[in-house]
Order: sequence, then C-alpha cells, then structure tokens
Amino acid sequence: MKAVLSVVLVLVVISSTIAKYIPKSGKRIPQTLSRGWGDQLIWAQTYEEALYWSRSRNKPLMVLFHLEDCPHSQALKKVFSENNEIQKILDEDFIVLNLVYETTDKHLSPDGQYVPRILFVDPSMTVRADINGRYSNRLYAYETGDINLLISNMQKAKKLLKAEL
Repeated sequence: MKAVLSVVLVLVVISSTIAKYIPKSGKRIPQTLSRGWGDQLIWAQTYEEALYWSRSRNKPLMVLFHLEDCPHSQALKKVFSENNEIQKILDEDFIVLNLVYETTDKHLSPDGQYVPRILFVDPSMTVRADINGRYSNRLYAYETGDINLLISNMQKAKKLLKAEL
C-alpha cells in the first residue's frame, strides 16, 4: 500500500511540475489563431484588430512573425508555448498577434522581413523599435536560447507603457 501511495505521489508531483499555464478565468477552448504558440491565449485575427484591442484595453501589443515550415520558427514556438511565464504575462498584460504573412505597415519590418521576428507596439500605436533582441543583423529575432531576453523585453514593454502614458 505504501508503494502504491508513493508512486501516486510521485506522479502527482511530476504532473504538476510539467503542467501548462491555465488562465485565471479557467481553461479556454484552443484557438486556431494560436497556430501552436499558446492555445490558452486570445489571439487577434488581424493587425488592425490587434491595434484596436491594444488601444481600447490600454495594453501593449506583441506581434510575432513566423512561418509554419521554418525550422527556427518551429523551435522557438516549442519553447515559447511551453514557457509558463511567457504565457502568463501575455495572457494578463498583452494583446497578441501572430502572422505568417507580412503586413502593409512598414514600421513592422524596420530592418527587413525575416522570421521569427517579434515586435512590440504600444497603445498609442507606436512600434517600439527600441525593444529588440541580441542580434545586430536581425534586431527583432529571437532564438530558443533568448527566452529570458524575450521575457525581459516583455517586462520592458509593460514598464514603458506605464511610464509613457
């Protein structure tokens, strides 16, 4: 009996440590708009809709450019979607949009069109060109090892929002 209880306890501990983020409002039905980047997040459908939500809810917008068949995008998606801290911050403090195509807004490709690329836009509809990754030739690129930098930049986007408005 003790062995069975020990096994059950171990399974409970393991399952709780690898559990995915669940929003405060409860588990949501996965959206196809997530494309695997965070099924529990509410994703905007278009850039225009995301800008409207950002302005009306006074939250920064995170725009994620990627391609379904890009190995770099796929690797980042896996780490991004499994990171509970990223998912929680996005759910509570951001409007999110992921795009597999380029927009007509040239401000969203200040240093070229490449993937994966992540940019932040504040509620005043200003693209935050000053919040970037660690690469000098691809300023808004993030790789799997850059998750802590991405989290830091997300925090910076939130702080700048509060400081500027």
